[in-house]
Amino acid sequence: MYGVLAAGYGDWPIIHQIAWLLGKLMNAIYNFMDGVFNIQNIGVCIIIFTIVIYTLMIPLTIKQQKWSKMSSVMNPELQKIQKKYAGKKDQASMLKQQEEMQIIYEKYGTSPTGGCLPMLIQMPVLFALYPVIQNIPQYVEGVKDVYMPVVNQIMATNGFQKIMETIGSAKPVLMNASAYDYSKADTLVQVLYKFQDSTWNTLIDKMPSLTNVVESTTQAMGHLNSFLGINIGETPMTMLMMSLKTFSIVGIFMAVIIPVMAGLSQFISVKLQPQPETDPNNQMAQSMKTMTYTMPLFSVFLGFTLPAGLGLYWAVSAIVRCVQQLAINKYLNKKSLDDMIAENQKKAAKKREKKGTSAQELNRMATTSTKNVENRKKSTMTDKERQAKLEKAASYNKNAKPGSLASKANMVNRFNSSKSGESK
Repeated sequence: MYGVLAAGYGDWPIIHQIAWLLGKLMNAIYNFMDGVFNIQNIGVCIIIFTIVIYTLMIPLTIKQQKWSKMSSVMNPELQKIQKKYAGKKDQASMLKQQEEMQIIYEKYGTSPTGGCLPMLIQMPVLFALYPVIQNIPQYVEGVKDVYMPVVNQIMATNGFQKIMETIGSAKPVLMNASAYDYSKADTLVQVLYKFQDSTWNTLIDKMPSLTNVVESTTQAMGHLNSFLGINIGETPMTMLMMSLKTFSIVGIFMAVIIPVMAGLSQFISVKLQPQPETDPNNQMAQSMKTMTYTMPLFSVFLGFTLPAGLGLYWAVSAIVRCVQQLAINKYLNKKSLDDMIAENQKKAAKKREKKGTSAQELNRMATTSTKNVENRKKSTMTDKERQAKLEKAASYNKNAKPGSLASKANMVNRFNSSKSGESK
């Protein structure tokens, strides 16, 4: 699913740099498999590449799962506080609510952003995976070299740019000439990588002189793109339509296997993750629950309409996450909640020491009543300042001018004092 979200972000500075780094990894995997095992197959490289990336992200995944498990315990307490202050919009109540919620996070050694941070770190990496998988030749020199003979002959043909722009702007390539420079060899390689059988035939019709070099290139690419009999450069929908026309049961099965695996593995992966307790009346929580079922179906749909290589990546990534989740669940189940809380509190204490804030101070703030908060807001004078002000007022009253309000107040005080003395 991240591939769909990342479709328009491949050229963003941070994602572009991460994609370049991941491309180097993909190129190294291809060269290793070619040099050591004499295997030149993009499907195998995608599988190994996906396993390596998700293995490197295990620490972040564990941290996120710990927070989810802790969240299932914290949420009921946090919801009680939210209900306690429901409808109170004054500043004192809102401040007190924040302080009480902060104490809950301190109690469990977590923070409100504890579950978001690992996700924010992972997102650029997951976005950057998409352009690498989508355009293998741009990052893998061995694959690019396969296309270069036909690219060189295309560029030697008169009017090649206009012809390639016409072909590239149509399905299945869909690379508009206004966004791509068709005079460059790298662009042509990117276009050719998206070709399907019918597109190659269109190219030969437009440039008959390329017949021989196209045949040799498609044979080489057939070797590179064939994974368990599936052409990962073709869309499963195209393969399904062709199989239905020829009534090929095997072809139909091969066409649907990757999209179905992509959706099913994603569903299992989500169900294996610990689900924090949520308020049944929380609309956002219900929407997330609905997405648990709708997103895998959406993956199946995209798996049919996009090249099988992307579907293979989604399926493998979900399967890897399932295996990782089983291992993480086993690891977390061995640790009691008290142990996890103790670990979190130690880490939180170290962070507080760096910031200079103690847990005692946070506890003092949280146990302060709303009335005291209001009183502190109304008066910020110290006792010494208050005494000095009273003495100044007394001196002023003593030396008050005749006829002034202060002098009249003094007369009333003397009268009250004399009456009090008589009564005694």
